Amino acid sequence: MRYMNEVLASRELLANLTLREIRGQYKRTIFGQLWSLVNPLATMLVYTIVFAFILRVTPPPGNPSGLNIFAVWLLCGLLPWAFFANVVQQGMGSIISNAGLVQKVYFSRIVLPLSKVGSVGYNWLFEMGVLVVVLALCGSFVWPWIPIVIIVMVLLAIFAAGLSLMLSVANVHFRDTQYFVSILMQIWMYLTPIIYPISLVEDQSKAHGGLFGTSITILDIYRLNPLERFVAVFRQLLYDNTWPNPQDLLLCAIWAFAALTIGLWVFRKSEKGLAEAL
Repeated sequence: MRYMNEVLASRELLANLTLREIRGQYKRTIFGQLWSLVNPLATMLVYTIVFAFILRVTPPPGNPSGLNIFAVWLLCGLLPWAFFANVVQQGMGSIISNAGLVQKVYFSRIVLPLSKVGSVGYNWLFEMGVLVVVLALCGSFVWPWIPIVIIVMVLLAIFAAGLSLMLSVANVHFRDTQYFVSILMQIWMYLTPIIYPISLVEDQSKAHGGLFGTSITILDIYRLNPLERFVAVFRQLLYDNTWPNPQDLLLCAIWAFAALTIGLWVFRKSEKGLAEAL
């Protein structure tokens, strides 16, 4: 409780650091905030060409929305993933990039990785707002689901924040962490049904049956991936326009608060020695 009070007392510093990140990100650029859309749109274009037109990947139409646009289906999973990956990677390096500040001034160090959540989250809100408009123009009845989408966005932010807290500490002590996580993120993305439907995994799981003579299937192992559940919930809300699977929603909440609890515990135990370790 004492530590949480200290964190709450640093909320003004957290707000100032977040604003500094937001203002400095696109400073002196002509298009400003619009640049945050370039990377996801460019990625969407490449994946759409490769997977929709060359490899002929065909996700099922939205049920009951009736949407059948690969690029829109892709964005509904790609934007949450991009937010998660950016928070983890930027948060992981936040303490090292502010080494001079950490070594000279005492403050609650937790505001450094959390400020990345705020700055990346600001861009994500802009991107998701554009996606909602695109969905509406395509005929999706997305407006009633926006409050639940916001709740799931918060859960994903909590999950990403918990991981970034742990990794920011690990990166101070083991500088190889940032390179290992960069590779892991690439693998993790392809192990999440972002650019292909989970039905492809289900088909392979049925074909192979139980693994090593057990009842455990490929799909059972695959669905241990927390991002698989988050992506599924976002697509159910945005693309399908239907209530998310209650089990998926519950698991998203469990993953989020478990990651945050462990992240806070690890960070609290290591915070006092960070200045000396830098």
